[in-house]
Amino acid sequence: MFFVGLMTLLACQKDQEAGYIVQVSLGGWHSPDYTAEQIIGRIDTVSQLIPVQKVIIGWSQDKEIYRQVGEYLHDRDIRMLLWLPVFAETEEVCENSPAVDLWGQVPANYDLAAGEGFRFNCPSDPQNTANVVAIYDRLFSDCGFDGVFLDRIRTQSFVGGLSGVLGCGCPLCVKRYAAEGVDIQTVKSEYETLGDAFFSVSGYTPTEGFNFENPVAAAFFKAKGHVVSASVAAVADSLRSRGLEVGMDLYAPFMAPFVGQDYALLAGHADFIKPMLYRQTFAPAGMGFEYELLRKALPAATGYPTFKMDVDFLHLQLEAMEPYSCGKYPGIEINYREVVAPTSPAYISESLKAVLGHCFDGAVLSWNIMEAPLSHLEPLKQ
Repeated sequence: MFFVGLMTLLACQKDQEAGYIVQVSLGGWHSPDYTAEQIIGRIDTVSQLIPVQKVIIGWSQDKEIYRQVGEYLHDRDIRMLLWLPVFAETEEVCENSPAVDLWGQVPANYDLAAGEGFRFNCPSDPQNTANVVAIYDRLFSDCGFDGVFLDRIRTQSFVGGLSGVLGCGCPLCVKRYAAEGVDIQTVKSEYETLGDAFFSVSGYTPTEGFNFENPVAAAFFKAKGHVVSASVAAVADSLRSRGLEVGMDLYAPFMAPFVGQDYALLAGHADFIKPMLYRQTFAPAGMGFEYELLRKALPAATGYPTFKMDVDFLHLQLEAMEPYSCGKYPGIEINYREVVAPTSPAYISESLKAVLGHCFDGAVLSWNIMEAPLSHLEPLKQ
């Protein structure tokens, strides 16, 4: 498969040169982790090594950072996108109604770092979605952004155990599921009767995903994708009506249905999507990390294969992205943390060759260019 991918890569490069999107994580809403000068210095260094098309930056409220960075970027024809969380991390700047599981309980959260609690809000409450657009209008509309990059556009994952994926079950969501032909009471009863077997699958393919054996489970997760993703689409449409480019942060295709991400629906409302194809991330959104949590949460569920997080599996996930017509920039982690993201130049080179071999628009260098060793960027020059 590697040699097929390499031949495709060479063919793609004859037609187009891939571009890169870099991410700058400023931390939470307060006290940005870097100054404008530090950010500009790093991007200047990076852009001399690789072609940078866009910079995703956020979500501190320090407007002056964006104005200074934006001036630098725009002088070099690089677009600046606001990194904007949707269904989580907004508690410090607005009032939200939390998501609950099918029994009305708030799922457990995951405290990775300050400002990243991964506590999720209800996707059906119109005030929650209106809040996101209002945050942009109130805090960021005068900072010179060319677009927004929507993050946390999902429900909790198996990080919160079964409770995290069996939701949201608030009255508003119950009505929306009913409109999709799914009765939440039936879903609860079926799960309470079957236990882990409710989640059993008969197999997996990149094009179809996991095939749930139980029709109630299949209907629930299909409806969940519609419920969550339709709300994300409404936020995206509101922001696009302001003349903004919209990118979306997505789970890898094989895990996306569990968190309510319907690729087909979302791709129709995005200028580009960024599936997080993180094979060396041992934290939320890391592919192996999330799948291991699924297997631990569902020990009696059957049919789940053992996935090796190698380049062949990466190709399967890239193959699953191919049908969608929006821009496609898979996310590859290039920052380094000894425990959370023990990446290497060899890993990055292998991953980028696979991505570019599918003739996509480029890649997002995730999730913080400020933490990427420059040695990790050397393979990208090739």
